[in-house]
Order: sequence, then C-alpha cells, then structure tokens
Amino acid sequence: MEALALKFSRYGYRRVTAQLKREGFPVNHKRVLGIMREAGLLVKTRKRYVHTTESRHSYVVYPTLYKDAQIQGIDAVWVADISYIRILLGFVYLAVTLDAFSRKVIGYAISKSLDARLTVSALESALRARQPNRGCCHHSDRGVQYAGEDYIQLLKTHGFRISMSSKANPYENAQVESFFKTLKTEEVYLMDYRDWDDVVRHLPVFIEDVYNRERLHSALGYMSPDEFEQTLDRPKQMAAG
Repeated sequence: MEALALKFSRYGYRRVTAQLKREGFPVNHKRVLGIMREAGLLVKTRKRYVHTTESRHSYVVYPTLYKDAQIQGIDAVWVADISYIRILLGFVYLAVTLDAFSRKVIGYAISKSLDARLTVSALESALRARQPNRGCCHHSDRGVQYAGEDYIQLLKTHGFRISMSSKANPYENAQVESFFKTLKTEEVYLMDYRDWDDVVRHLPVFIEDVYNRERLHSALGYMSPDEFEQTLDRPKQMAAG
C-alpha cells in the first residue's frame, strides 16, 4: 500500500483495494481503509477555482442533447472543457476532449492564453486520434471558446451533433469535471508547477501514461480507460436522446 500511495498519491482506499486484488492480495476495502487510516495514507482534497467560461457573446448557443443520453459505446459522445493550472507567475490553460463512454482523454491542448485557438487545437488533437462516425454528439459548455465560428465549423465539417450545457450548469458535463478533479488532486496540486516548462514536461505524462493507461476508474469496473476500451468488441454505437 505504501508503494501504491507513492505512485498514485491521491488514490482512495477503494482504488487501492482494487489494485491490490489485481495483484493477487486477498483483501477487502474495510481492512484497506483501516490500514490506510492508521498509516496516514488517506488523502485530503484541495479546492481552488478560476473562472474559465465566458458565455456573454453573440454566437449561436446550441441546445443540450446530452443531458439524458444513454451512451452505448465509444465515439458516441465526446465531452470537452477547459481548466487552468496555477504557476508562479500566473496560469496555464488546458483544454481536453474525452470520450464520455470510456472516460479516455482523446485530445488535449495546453496554452498560455485562454482563447479560441486552445479549444480548436484540442479538438484537432482528438480528430487525429479518432475518426468517429457522423452523428457523434459533441458536448461542451456555452463559452465563447466552444461557440466561436472556427470551432463550430470544425464540428460541422466532421458531422458532429452539437450540444451545449444549460446556463450555469457544469454538472451536465460530469465526466470531464471528474477528470479535472482527478488531474488537480493527483497531479497539479502535488507537483506544484513553477513555470510553463514544468507544465508541458509533466502534464502529458500524467494524461497519457498515468490517467489513460494506468489509473483505475470505479465507473469502468476499476479498469483504466485504455484497458476498458480494449475489452470492447462490439461496434461503435450512437447515443440515444
């Protein structure tokens, strides 16, 4: 458990239990919780907030399509959002695109500026990695970075159904909000990035090597996103709703 706590320093007792079982240890979560509490291995969450959504603009705002959708497979719904990373002299911004079914980060971009080019770069990254069927639902907030002409045109060119969250309702984008919480508590707050070079050196490693390939997700039956996608042998489905 100490080795797991060192490697995944923000793992809770349930994920530690799942990992120990995968490694052949016959343990239950109550026993793991007791040991972690006694050894001081339980973690505390730190919360910070910076406003990244500017919804006061003249662009078209699309209705919410994803709120009640039942996702049936990968590339049925993509979710996108922006968050910030605090450094000594300001902030760096991260835009991500996730597959809502597998929780995998399929595209991302890092920038010193909170502008439309950031989100376009993240979407282009996702499109290089995946080629979803036309009709895939793309869900985001209604901020200017997602409602802008370049971003919307790129979505239309690739045949996405466009969905945006209701006003002041981030919970309609729960998967990507969960990812950002994981990113902040298990990487950003622990690494205490000093500058831009720190961010671009370490953040991709966490996203690609730790989060996508190794980190266990309770919503995926305690598998990593990569592992979960590898278990899927049915064709890609579309989301209802």
